[in-house]
Amino acid sequence: MTAENETPSACAGSSSRAVRDALDVLTGKWKLPILMAISIGAIRFRKIANEIPGITDKMLSKELKDLEINRLIERTVLPTFPPTVEYSLTRHGRTLDKVIAELSAWGAAHRKEVTGN
Repeated sequence: MTAENETPSACAGSSSRAVRDALDVLTGKWKLPILMAISIGAIRFRKIANEIPGITDKMLSKELKDLEINRLIERTVLPTFPPTVEYSLTRHGRTLDKVIAELSAWGAAHRKEVTGN
């Protein structure tokens, strides 16, 4: 029997579960672009919105809350009047830097494969 025909090991089940967990947190049209916008450093809501064409304020607010719940970003209210709010990646959120870089490289290679450009 070749490796291609072998029955998946028990490890494949836990690996599959881990991939599903990651996709549950990161899927959707907006989460990765938001994380990429925030990766440059602490950034305000309006600047994030300006960095992501097509996102509505309502959707950005919803996605920011979701990313905060998943401990990928943190929201800091600065003591100004009116209050200023900034968003930044958490230490846990920074662990996605390599993942996003790999996705970017794969996306570029895939585009070249499919379109020839």
